[in-house]
Formats: sequence, structure tokens, C-alpha cells
Amino acid sequence: MTSPTLHSPPPVAPPPPAAGRVRTVLAGRFGGFDGPFWVVIGGTAMNRVGNMVLPFLVFFLGSRGIATDRVPYVLAALGAGGLVGPVLGGLLTDRFGTRPTLLVGLLATAAGQGLLFAAPGLATLTAAAALLGASGSVYPPAAGAVIAGAVAPARRQIAYGLLHWAINVGSAVAGALGGFLVAHGYGLLFALDAVTCLAYAALVAVRLPRAAAGPPRRRSDDGGYRVVLRDRPMLLLISLSAVAEAVYAQTEFTLPLAVRDHGLPATTFGLASVVNALLVVTLQPFASVWLARFDRLRVWSFASVLAAVGIGLTGLADSTWEFALTVVVWSAAEVCVGGIVTSIAADLAPAGAQGRFQGALNWSRGLARFAALGGGAAVYAGLGPAALWWGAALTGITGALLSLRLAGAVRERTG
Repeated sequence: MTSPTLHSPPPVAPPPPAAGRVRTVLAGRFGGFDGPFWVVIGGTAMNRVGNMVLPFLVFFLGSRGIATDRVPYVLAALGAGGLVGPVLGGLLTDRFGTRPTLLVGLLATAAGQGLLFAAPGLATLTAAAALLGASGSVYPPAAGAVIAGAVAPARRQIAYGLLHWAINVGSAVAGALGGFLVAHGYGLLFALDAVTCLAYAALVAVRLPRAAAGPPRRRSDDGGYRVVLRDRPMLLLISLSAVAEAVYAQTEFTLPLAVRDHGLPATTFGLASVVNALLVVTLQPFASVWLARFDRLRVWSFASVLAAVGIGLTGLADSTWEFALTVVVWSAAEVCVGGIVTSIAADLAPAGAQGRFQGALNWSRGLARFAALGGGAAVYAGLGPAALWWGAALTGITGALLSLRLAGAVRERTG
């Protein structure tokens, strides 16, 4: 009889290092997206890093000797072009595909930058600004359609949230670099913007498949925007998105007036921009993943109320830190809402109409910002700051409550 053999327990594998655990968590949350998705994310971030011309456009026009009362002509042309571009981009995307539309838009934007810099007078500056506004808004609908075609509906909210995050990362870097580069001449701003457009176009040409947008449009579809105009849930989504965008735009267009009228330095508005960028860049990717488990319309409604309250509280702010506190509130709302509206539009779009649904949504946002630019300042100056801030809060809360009416239609269409 042999004695039993004693077996030592198998060795226990050591736990993975902290860096490995972080990589595993990030891969689980953000992995699984196809190559076309990352082409759009990487290209968007790179392109936004070069987005330095528009923030300094007024100063550039002054350096060209354009009188203050003539500057609105150029800005209006830029805004008008920005309303044409999304409509055209949506049509081109659904008719010719995402790849050609991205290439045409990016190359035209690079050309528009060069023409604007070289324009010798008011008339040519206005024409170049209109071209730049149109071309710069042609390719975002195609980018949105790429994501809709590359990502399963269940993960679109996260995907579009990452697109919004990439835009903010690039814009934050552009804001940090722009102030430094402008001291060495406006030519550097125009050159960098054009180069990033060309780099994004090269990335699209090399890495984006020709059929990245999904199925072609149906034979019964005439290829126009009638498919959008007949879609009642989409029209309501567009309208409510425009309301939310107009309210949120006051943080960019009218907040500087409030800071100035309280006798605070321009650095206070700079601090607001930094706080907003830090919160969105650091929190949004993780918030998008966590919030994806909840109903999108309820999250959007909650975030819209939060944004409206934060913007309304601007009317009570009196010091730098009080303004910063309001920024924290409405920035938290931006963190929550990123990607939701775009993902709903993608889910509502029928086969072959992704470009037009994305184009219509982008057009409504552009129209809202165009109206908010002059409308907010007019209310502020004519009726007083209280009317502007509390009116914005009431409008935002009303829109948030109305957005809940979309829930049933969205669930019925998306399952």
C-alpha cells in the first residue's frame, strides 16, 4: 500500500498591475468599435485642434482695417453659410456616400481658410466667410452617418458621446494654443486650421471604407428632405434640440456681457471656459457609459433642467467664484447630455437617410445659435439681464418637460 502523494496547491496568479486593470476597464467600456468610428473620432479631435480662426476672427478683421460697424456683415455671412452647409452635407451624404462628402467638405474648408486669409477687402472677406461657414458644416452630417453605420444602436449613445468629447478635447487644446500663436501672426492660425483639415481628409482617404455609412436609401425615397419633414418625432426632436441649443448658447454669447457689467476682468470669462472644458473632458466619457443604462429622454430632460437652472443662476452671480459655480452646474448638464440627441436622431433615421437626419439636426442647432447670437444680446440690452437669464431658464425647463413626450414614439420606433 502506497502512501498518498501530497499535492501542493496550484500557485495563485498575482493580480494584474494597476495599469493593466485600468486598460481592462477602459477596453470594456470603450472598446469594440470598428475602424470607421475611430477614423471619425481621431480626425474630429485633430481637426478641432486647428479650429483657431473663428475665436479670433473679429481681431483678424480689425487687423485688416475692417470698421467695427462692418464686422457684422462678415459674421452674418459666416453664420448664413453655416445654415446652408448641413443641408447640403446631408443630401451629399445620402446620395454619394460619407467618404466623398467628408473629403469635399474638408478640402473646401481648407480652401476657405486660405481665401479668407488672402481676401483683400470687405466684399471678398464676406464671400470667403460664407464659403468657410458652408464648407465647415458640410462634413459633420457625414461624420455622424459614419458612426450610425459603424456602431450598433445599443451603443450609439456612448459613441456619439465620445464624438462630443473629441470635439471638446480638440477645442480645449485649440484654446490653449490659439492665444500663444496669434502673438506670432494670424497666418499661423489659418495655416494650422488648413493643415488639420487636410490631415483629416488624408485619414479619410486612406482609412475610411467606401461603404461606411450603411445601406443605400430606399427606392421610394426621393432623396430630399421630405423624409425628415414627414417624420413627426424627428421634427419634435429637432425643435426641442434647437430650444436647448439657443438656451445653452447664452453661456457663450451673453455670459461675457454679464461678466463685463459686473466690473469683472475678462479673465473671469476665461476661467469659466477653463472650468467647462476641464469638467467635460475629464467626466463625459465615463458619464456617457454610466448613463447609457437609463432612458435617454429622461436623462436629456433632467440635463436640460439642470442646464436651465445653472444658466438662470447667472442672473444672481456677482463675483468670479459665483460665476464659476454656475458654470459647474451647466457644465454638469453638458456632461450628461453629450451624445443623446444625436443618437436618437440616428435611431429614428430610416435606411439611407442618416445623412439628412444628421444634417437636419445640425441645421437646427446652427439656426438656434444664429438666432441666439443677436437675440440674447437684444433681450439683455433691451429688457434687462433679469429678463434674459430667467427667460432662458423658463424656456429651457419648458423644453425639458416637452422632451418627455418623445419617449413613447422613440421606444416604439427603436424597440
